[in-house]
Amino acid sequence: MTAATSLRDPAEAHDLLVIGGGINGTGIARDAAGRGLRVLLCERGDLAEFTSSSSTKLIHGGLRYLEYYEFRLVREALAERERLLRLAPHIIWPLRFVLPHDEGLRPAWMLRIGLFLYDHLARLRTLPGSESVRLRTSPVGAPLQERLTRGFVYSDCWVEDSRLVVLNAMDARARGAEIRTRTAVEAARRTDGLWSASLRDMASGRTESVRARAVVNAAGPWVSETLGGTLGVNSRAAVRLIKGSHIVVRKLYEGDQAYILQQPDKRIVFAIPYERDFTLIGTTDVPYEDDPGPVRISPEETQYLCDCINRSFAKRIGPDDVVWSYSGVRPLYDDAAANASAVTRDYVLDLDDAGGALPALSVFGGKITTYRRLAEHAIEKLAPYFPDLAPAWTGEAPLPGGAMPGADFDAYLAALRRDAPFLPEETARRLARAYGTETRAILDGARNLADLGESFDGGLSAAEVDYLVAREWARSADDILWRRSKLGLRTGPESAARLAAYLTRKAEAA
Repeated sequence: MTAATSLRDPAEAHDLLVIGGGINGTGIARDAAGRGLRVLLCERGDLAEFTSSSSTKLIHGGLRYLEYYEFRLVREALAERERLLRLAPHIIWPLRFVLPHDEGLRPAWMLRIGLFLYDHLARLRTLPGSESVRLRTSPVGAPLQERLTRGFVYSDCWVEDSRLVVLNAMDARARGAEIRTRTAVEAARRTDGLWSASLRDMASGRTESVRARAVVNAAGPWVSETLGGTLGVNSRAAVRLIKGSHIVVRKLYEGDQAYILQQPDKRIVFAIPYERDFTLIGTTDVPYEDDPGPVRISPEETQYLCDCINRSFAKRIGPDDVVWSYSGVRPLYDDAAANASAVTRDYVLDLDDAGGALPALSVFGGKITTYRRLAEHAIEKLAPYFPDLAPAWTGEAPLPGGAMPGADFDAYLAALRRDAPFLPEETARRLARAYGTETRAILDGARNLADLGESFDGGLSAAEVDYLVAREWARSADDILWRRSKLGLRTGPESAARLAAYLTRKAEAA
């Protein structure tokens, strides 16, 4: 079976209906479409609108998970870190993390052992290993309080989380999947040998029915609600909702390094260089029982994160220094852990086929780093129902924009600068980071900035907006300013209003 099998009569049943346009849903849709399945993915809002755009934006093994003996998860995550860095070098890049040793918290010997394991659990390692550092003589210690004299440095990676979701959806579509945003799956039931699902277009209110041979429930925080309500399936698997919040402040320190800070409550908090002029701080771990989205940071969480910084950094911050914050609800598998921070970040795939051949696969838990392996495992679970599946393939296939020779981002950026010398340096870098080799589709023969059309704040052009609408399912100003980019940090009210008006005109003309 090949991707060509997706070119069938539209009235024919889909092989797979995927509910949810976050990282797990788009990852599964991409994998399945590339193996020859006819895939329909429905997301009731925008891609990555909730949890998948609210992470700490790291591709990492999860150093602290070693304390909970999650060795398999850490090993798998470290392997994926290396793989994803190669497959998406534009949106993923290495970071060095500084871990200060704080007297009275985890002892130095424990940190050293943990980092040794972290360095050696992965079979392949291209990033630099860990090392000790004297904070009072090293530049990385300059932002920290003088009482912190020793520490460690190790490697992990940054990721543009919401763009990772969009790129998976784009590649799924290129391989034959149908991706529908602003489309809710209101109900689905096993009927006459197929799943029959009722869809609603959230903009027009129009409804339609589709049929599928299997359903994947990747609804994130709504996974239990979707399983029991939308699909009418009973399951013993349960989700535990944990709210994680982050704050963004003006740049706290010079340098490209990030910091991982131990806290008296045994948690860790990151301080990470963000969007050139800012520092990202997070995350909290708060049990959550209300509607999963949208959610906002509480005053208590804001103060907690400020206090975490003030315990270690020389420069103090308070709630008034916060320029932006975001929160998301993580749908973790409920393993009955007493402490929210101790709940496993591993994933569970729950399969129900009612004793027949119409499976419903629900995704509980998971982390953004291991989404690709989760997708492979999901398709493996469904393989008995689709005997002609092509073999696994995503481990060697670059994501859109990532096919750079040698995965060398700097070389690609240099070539882009030569080919489009009219672009301001920062705009060229931003475009290359966001779109990689797809940047040329935005420029499309432009010879000067005027050729890119109307300009908005932050170097955003009408040509880029048109690309996002045509290729990346963007419909609103928020889609563009906060999920396809973070230009919202640099966009004033007047420019945001002009962007919204431009999008309205485009939609009316379509």
